[in-house]
Amino acid sequence: MIRVGAVNIDTSHPMGFADAMAEDGRMRYVGVYNDSFRSDAEVEGFVGRYQLEKRCGSLEELAEMCDIGFIQGCDWDDHLRCAMPFIRRGKPVFLDKPMVGSLKDCRTVQNLTEQGAVILGSSSARYAYEVQEFLAVPETERGEIVTVSGTAGVDEFNYGIHIAEAIGGLMGPGAEWVRYLGRGQAGDTYCESYYIQFANGKSAMYNTFTGIWQPFAITVMTTKTTFQFRMDPNRLYAALIEQIANRMEGRPNCLAASEALVESVKIMLAGGASRARGGAAVCLSELTEEDPGYDGKLFCRGYAAASGPMYAL
Repeated sequence: MIRVGAVNIDTSHPMGFADAMAEDGRMRYVGVYNDSFRSDAEVEGFVGRYQLEKRCGSLEELAEMCDIGFIQGCDWDDHLRCAMPFIRRGKPVFLDKPMVGSLKDCRTVQNLTEQGAVILGSSSARYAYEVQEFLAVPETERGEIVTVSGTAGVDEFNYGIHIAEAIGGLMGPGAEWVRYLGRGQAGDTYCESYYIQFANGKSAMYNTFTGIWQPFAITVMTTKTTFQFRMDPNRLYAALIEQIANRMEGRPNCLAASEALVESVKIMLAGGASRARGGAAVCLSELTEEDPGYDGKLFCRGYAAASGPMYAL
């Protein structure tokens, strides 16, 4: 059994992951460390509900007792701090989406992996069964992908990263530049659209919808025809957990390298920079640490204020 350490239980993801692990049968949470906003009652509720062995008093204690750490706090600026005790012990870490929110942290992830760290992530949409099933069809049958467009809703980055990662799962790495296309608005809800140009001549567009939840919907145009699908939200966690368990057991898997994962973050950083520059194209290679990132601490404070109890028994 693969022993998983849970770091912070801010969102519903630890609950969804635990249920998916139980269904898969190869992984389970064995310990939890929490220094985020969930109360002691909620942490103890999580321990009891999923029959964890213990609540740990430090990240180091948790890292000692598990095979992999799941870093799940909704302050993405804190993910690397939480990951380091596992990395120092040579253990893999899974960084939940968004894995990081700044170019500086993207570079840190890349540096750590170059030094041998195993950093997995990030969005379940990248590994959705619908994405896997599309890619499993031989290119001779479905045609070569020319362009992809996708939608996501709730907010710009915390949910928008899902669709950027799904596009990465379909297209692979190689994004060169991003251009902000504009906004459509009705009342307090609005959709913003972004264009991505890849080095191989292919393209993609992603739409982030702020104000309400929207399904993860994909359109793929190939050299032969057009495919459309929505991702089943009830199967997303299972698809992710299956791939992580395969990776931990040394089995074939479709988990992306960290370079591809941070490219999705850079795409969104470039999109934000393009918007700030009035829609001018922004190359990923030209991003600087002075370009605005996404503030994880600010997001976490807002999420905590809006979130009710989730794990207390």
